[in-house]
Amino acid sequence: MIKDITIGQYFPGRSPVHRMDPRAKLVLTIVFIVLLFVVGNPFGFVVSGALLTGCYLAAKIPLKMILKSLKPILPIIIFTGILNLLFIEGENPIFTWGMLKLSWQGIYTSVVMALRIILLIAGSSLLTYTTSPIALTDAIERLLSPLRVVHFPAHELAMMMSIALRFIPTLIEETDKIMSAQKARGADMESGSLMQRAKALIPILIPLFISAFRRAEELALAMECRCYHGGEGRTRMKQLKLGRVDLMGSLVMAAALAAVIALNLTPMPFLDWLRA
Repeated sequence: MIKDITIGQYFPGRSPVHRMDPRAKLVLTIVFIVLLFVVGNPFGFVVSGALLTGCYLAAKIPLKMILKSLKPILPIIIFTGILNLLFIEGENPIFTWGMLKLSWQGIYTSVVMALRIILLIAGSSLLTYTTSPIALTDAIERLLSPLRVVHFPAHELAMMMSIALRFIPTLIEETDKIMSAQKARGADMESGSLMQRAKALIPILIPLFISAFRRAEELALAMECRCYHGGEGRTRMKQLKLGRVDLMGSLVMAAALAAVIALNLTPMPFLDWLRA
């Protein structure tokens, strides 16, 4: 399970998605998230899924990476689906048992929520798969730079987000090493009751916290030794420039958003019956 977590990982490449300006990718990712919440019918999810699949194929990232990114949050998806499935009342009940009611509206809402979470995680993961932490930091800082007039710490915020994102894979690897070491010492973390499993995590969490604080202290010391004083007066080796591929990506996203809005405005009687 630990090794399957791919959040924050970067896969180098020369695909059109990799070559896009990180600012454009960040803005388009936000637009895609908004698009997922604008979707109002199954055909809108088909458009969103096709767009995301095309982006993964263009980035030359295996689609199995989507499954790896979803595996850690699979219990959340299942739990959310069950809640919507059994506790949403509708005018067309299929089964009723006390407080539990199974209806077509509950089934529809459960499927919609599951699809929305899956596409949300997959779309957000594509941003980190194709954008290096340094480029992502520059993009966040550039997008937040207009707020400097109100003394907003854009550079510091971007640096903190980048460091946090960068150290996710490192902490995952450290957790895996600690778990392997504890298992080699005879620790049992896979059997027993829920409370026993929770107690078995204590020998993992304590060394992990100590390691995280040690890494943070070493990083802070290294930054001080290099005379780091924030973003004031800093220059960049790579200048960000919008290109043709960014324009093409924006047009594709605009077309997908327009298609979803058009589908929402199209009358679909069977959807009204499901939502009733």
